[in-house]
Amino acid sequence: MSIPRTIDPSVDHALQAIVAGTSLDATCTTDLAADPWDFDTRPGYGPGSSMGDVIPVGSPRQGELPAEYREAGEDELDARIRAAKQTLGDRVVVLGHFYQREEVVRHADYVGDSFQLANAALEHPDAEAIVFCGVHFMAETADLLSGPDQSVILPNLAAGCSMADMADIDQVEDCWEQLADVLGPLDQPDADGLLPVIPVTYMNSSAAIKGFVGRHGGIVCTSSNAATVLEWAFARGRRVLFFPDQHLGRNTAKAMGVPLKRMPMWNPRRPLGGSSETELQESRVILWHGFCSVHRRFTVEQIEKARAEHPGVRVIVHPECPMEVVDAADEAGSTDHIRRAIAAATTPSTFAVGTEINLVRRLAAQHPQHEIFCLDPVVCPCSTMYRIHPGYLAWVLEDLVAGRVRNRIRVADEVAQPARVALERMLAAKPR
Repeated sequence: MSIPRTIDPSVDHALQAIVAGTSLDATCTTDLAADPWDFDTRPGYGPGSSMGDVIPVGSPRQGELPAEYREAGEDELDARIRAAKQTLGDRVVVLGHFYQREEVVRHADYVGDSFQLANAALEHPDAEAIVFCGVHFMAETADLLSGPDQSVILPNLAAGCSMADMADIDQVEDCWEQLADVLGPLDQPDADGLLPVIPVTYMNSSAAIKGFVGRHGGIVCTSSNAATVLEWAFARGRRVLFFPDQHLGRNTAKAMGVPLKRMPMWNPRRPLGGSSETELQESRVILWHGFCSVHRRFTVEQIEKARAEHPGVRVIVHPECPMEVVDAADEAGSTDHIRRAIAAATTPSTFAVGTEINLVRRLAAQHPQHEIFCLDPVVCPCSTMYRIHPGYLAWVLEDLVAGRVRNRIRVADEVAQPARVALERMLAAKPR
């Protein structure tokens, strides 16, 4: 009788072992083994997959965390978080994204992808506070969907998103004006009742971008419902402007039969996005020049290596991966799709997964009957998700116990109203 394997899901433990020399694994930077407060006051996204991305000037920075939380060990922080949550009871709900570190996720009342957590924020109208263990745009979304008397808290204000920052409101509005010069008035439907362009923004975008989409007849999508949302948009417009992630847009539209030649790229640093008027006029989906630094790390060569070393391996990747990677994989889907696909496997199998390492290691620990590994052999978590540390979670929870609200995320009313319209359309577009 075989003994089930015990797998440690903690990426932090793996990083500490690499730095200590007790593991032969590789990491993209040993700075990941340091605590996030060592980087919070510095410009940049911090160590990890987004460390080479350019952060906008004026991006939120986190103030100094009190010494008692910086100096506390893992077990002490764990106990303090549990005690604070017990004291607060139903007054607080903690949401945790799949990509959060294990030491944080274990305290979440709900764990999910952006679509699931958006719904979870709606399901607790009586909670005084929603503590969102994710990144800034997710906390903004929770604020948009929660009640006016509820406080949405982001434990570390430096937890942004480099992809979301690749499409700012000024760039998008400039793009819209240039498209109007080429396509004519964008608010006037043609003889068939279709508008020239329907804007679609990925959930991974700022509230300002969601507000823009809501004002212009558009909709928000997630990786779970992107195909459903594109169908919604095609029923209302001749073409779609999809931002900020080019790869999700391209992979989804391609699977729906849209030819690549009808998906020009819009680079906000070039006139007409770098395309000709004819290319824009003949387009079906205009893709924004944005990407996820986590999913851009995956390659066809990694898939070929996995197949050579693990005959019969099942390769599942996220649709934020480049098109060539999605085409080479056995299947592609949202983080929840990946989770459900592995949970549904009835016989011991081997899975090579192309998504964020925290989720991959957690899946491996939850399903020890399978062999589950990350396509990228280098341990390189999402830079900004990794900014949420148990020290910050303990801090905001204990301050709630004391009657203090820290790091509240609020969206201005003039942005919130149209953004909610776009989000309500998204929530109605249930993935099939």
